[in-house]
Amino acid sequence: MPDARYTGVEGGVGLTALMVAAARAIEAHRPDALAGDTYAEHFVRAAGASAAWPVRPAEVPGGDANPLWGRLGRYFGLRTRVLDDFLVSSVQAGARQVVLLGAGLDTRAFRLGWPPGRVVYEIDRDGVLAFKHRVLDALAATPATTRRPIAADLRDDWARSLAGAGFDPAVPTAWLAEGLLLYLPADAERRLIDTVDRLSAGGSTLAFEVKLGTESPQVRAGAVYAAARQQIGVDLLALFDGEPRPDSTGRLRERGWSTAVHTPFDFTRDHGRGPRPEPDDALAGNRWVFAAKAGAPPGLKPAGDGSEPGSR
Repeated sequence: MPDARYTGVEGGVGLTALMVAAARAIEAHRPDALAGDTYAEHFVRAAGASAAWPVRPAEVPGGDANPLWGRLGRYFGLRTRVLDDFLVSSVQAGARQVVLLGAGLDTRAFRLGWPPGRVVYEIDRDGVLAFKHRVLDALAATPATTRRPIAADLRDDWARSLAGAGFDPAVPTAWLAEGLLLYLPADAERRLIDTVDRLSAGGSTLAFEVKLGTESPQVRAGAVYAAARQQIGVDLLALFDGEPRPDSTGRLRERGWSTAVHTPFDFTRDHGRGPRPEPDDALAGNRWVFAAKAGAPPGLKPAGDGSEPGSR
C-alpha cells in the first residue's frame, strides 16, 4: 500500500511543494526579492488545496510577522537564491549536467540563465510531474535549456531511469536535493548519497539540506509548525521521517568529497535579509551542505572543510 505521505501535490509531502511555491511567489513580489519565479503563483492557484493561499505580500495576514508566510517564507526565498547561485556557479565552472532530486515544482530549467549544452534532469513522482506539466503547458512555458523530466520514486532504484534519459556518469554533474532528505527514510537517504557518489565524475558538486538531531518539545510546539498546521493544514512534523538521520556529510567526506556546512543565518548575513535566530527556533537545526568531488576546478570547491557546522 502506498505511503500516504507520498501522494500527489494535493496531499502528503506534495503539499510542501505547493507551500514552497507560495513562498517563492510571495518572495518574487517583494521589493527586496532575493529570487524571482513567475511560475510559482500559477502552481498555487491551479491546485484545489492551495488555491486560497497568499501569493503576494499584501495577501499575507500580519505581513512579515506571520510565522508561516513571513519568517518561513523568507527562509524559502533565501534558500531558493542560495541554491540558484550554487547551480549557476557549478555549471559556469564546468558541470555539464544538473540533476534535481525531488524536483517538485522547481522551475530552474525555465528561469535561470544556462550556458549552452547543459541538460537539466528533474526527478520526482509521476503525479507531481504531471501536475507541473499541466500548469506549465497552459502557460506555454519554454525551458531555457534541455530539460528531461523523469518519473521515479527516490525511495526506490531511480538510477536506471536517469541513465535511460541520457545521463552520462562520465560528465561532471551538479546535484541538488532541496527540501528532500528530511522526508526520506534513513536507508533511502543512504542509498541516495551512495548513488550520487557512484554516478559522479570528478568535478561534480552536490547541495542538500538536513536537520541536526531531534528538535526539542519547545521547538516542535513553536510558532512555525503551529502556523503551518493552522493556516494551511500541513503538519510538517508528521511528514518528517522520524528515524535517526544518517551522517550524509561524513559519508561524502569518506568518499573523497570536500564539504562545507552552513546555517541559513550565514546567508542572511551575506544578503542582508532573511530569517534571523530566535528562541526555540524551528530553523536552528537546519543546515545547508555543499560538497564537491575530487577533481573539481577551484571555483567549485566550497570554502572551509565543514568541520564546524555553520562556519562560513
